[in-house]
Amino acid sequence: MKRIVLTVLVCFCIQFVFAQKNTPVVVATYNIRYDNPDDGLDAWPNRKENVKALIRFHEFDIFGTQEGLIDQIKGIAELSEFAYTGKGRDDGKEAGEYSAIFYKKDRFKLLASGDFWLSETPDKPGKGWDAKCCNRICSWGKFQDMKTKKSFYFFSVHFDHEGIIARKESGKLMVEKIQEIAKNVPVICVGDFNSTPETGQIQFMQTILNDSYNVTQEPPYGPVGTFNSFRFTAPLKNRIDYIFVSKGIKVLKYGVLTDAKDQRYPSDHQPVMIKAVIN
Repeated sequence: MKRIVLTVLVCFCIQFVFAQKNTPVVVATYNIRYDNPDDGLDAWPNRKENVKALIRFHEFDIFGTQEGLIDQIKGIAELSEFAYTGKGRDDGKEAGEYSAIFYKKDRFKLLASGDFWLSETPDKPGKGWDAKCCNRICSWGKFQDMKTKKSFYFFSVHFDHEGIIARKESGKLMVEKIQEIAKNVPVICVGDFNSTPETGQIQFMQTILNDSYNVTQEPPYGPVGTFNSFRFTAPLKNRIDYIFVSKGIKVLKYGVLTDAKDQRYPSDHQPVMIKAVIN
């Protein structure tokens, strides 16, 4: 009898450990639109709580943001279960928009972090190539999942919206930096790439990473497009926000979320979410 009980306990422990190692992670990318008072009813103070509620309701574990200014980053950080890493793109401190990474403190341990700019001089703030208006930054972190004990890198980025050359060169730089920083460790890269799937920069990203839209085990959920321009009737045809994953990461589900309140979206971009298993 004792031998049977012991065998059952051993089997249970093995199953538990296996289940823990394969616990899915909910990953998202969300361009939250910068805090622009000219947005009127869509200005940040009128939608901040809706953004926070969306994040919490959909149970994001780790997610990248784009466009958030420091007051917005601190606003999202009011969700006490999250910590974040990232810097402002204008001075490498708090000035300008962030491509911050938020992560659940009880699930992930931040092992290392850094930032680089999408330009010919990636180690310091500056515009790149034919970009006209803005510095563009990528923030990254190396994390350990304390539930599965697995480590991975997470990159959050925002490509230029005007410079054609800047977007192409940013794609090349991202591939170089991901290979340089992450080496053979699993990678998740999220962001607003301001680029549709057929463009060279998106194709180039897929030389080392999978577009989660293409490899999800369940059919993609929601609309294809991810930019709504704060129009509730927007056609949502163009996909410009992405979650890329290492080829060994299993994407169980992919979705573009269309949460709204009183026919108003929380941002001018739809958040993109996946449920994945990091091998």
